[in-house]
Amino acid sequence: MNRAELERYIAEHYDAQSDHPWLGDPNFEVFRHKDNRKWFALIMDVPRSKLGLQGDEALDVVNLKCDPVMAASLHGEHGILPAYHMNKEHWITLALDGSVPEETVKLLVDMSYIATASKSKRRI
Repeated sequence: MNRAELERYIAEHYDAQSDHPWLGDPNFEVFRHKDNRKWFALIMDVPRSKLGLQGDEALDVVNLKCDPVMAASLHGEHGILPAYHMNKEHWITLALDGSVPEETVKLLVDMSYIATASKSKRRI
């Protein structure tokens, strides 16, 4: 899944707002719940070297909220990294270069959306 596909998935499945809160980083896009304004996804382009990867070219990634136990078990999976510039216990970074299967990306976005929802909306 690439950046455009992820943006389209979020737009089609969630009543969410996107914004670009950092003027100096126009490619950093935050997706928030409309009611509580909490982030559930942050899409960025980050130099590979800042992610502990080889090279300096930019890589599109998404940060997602994740259960700490699940986050720890996912670290080391191809394309899934400790969160870039966020709490590494509660957030993960996924490469948007096709290295993470599309269904895995969708599942983790869904879980992040639920984890950041208002308590009243988490009930099923």
